[in-house]
Amino acid sequence: MSTESEACALAHGTVQPAGDGRALVAVFDSPVAAHLLHFAAALGYRVALADPDLGRTPIDAQTDVVVTDHDRPELGAVLRDALNSPARWIGVMGSPRHAGPHVEALRALGVAEDEITRVHRPIGLNIGSKTPAEIALATLAGLLADRNGRPGGTTF
Repeated sequence: MSTESEACALAHGTVQPAGDGRALVAVFDSPVAAHLLHFAAALGYRVALADPDLGRTPIDAQTDVVVTDHDRPELGAVLRDALNSPARWIGVMGSPRHAGPHVEALRALGVAEDEITRVHRPIGLNIGSKTPAEIALATLAGLLADRNGRPGGTTF
């Protein structure tokens, strides 16, 4: 089958996407997390929900960690644990119009500045998302762009 035929078959759902080992861990049970895990599974990710402890969740170098609630008191500890894991990518949802509370939470735990900068915020593509499903879609679109080495238009 030619590459074009394979792409068409995949787009029409007649063949399953090949797994590349990519995993997604959504942190904190929320409406956005539910959509994120659903969409990610459909896109071939291994998925897991961690609420609130990452210690029971397998994280490897192919894992993207998305924190879906920036107001939880466990935010700093969860991010510290994610930074201490082999996770490929770590991000926190939140408005780009407000300072991320994760920075001070991580500083209070003694996390080095160069480690704090590894936490992405804002995340996802700037498509004007408002609903949990739209926010999850924008987040996954940004992760897919990153996965595929594309810019994805994440400028806010």
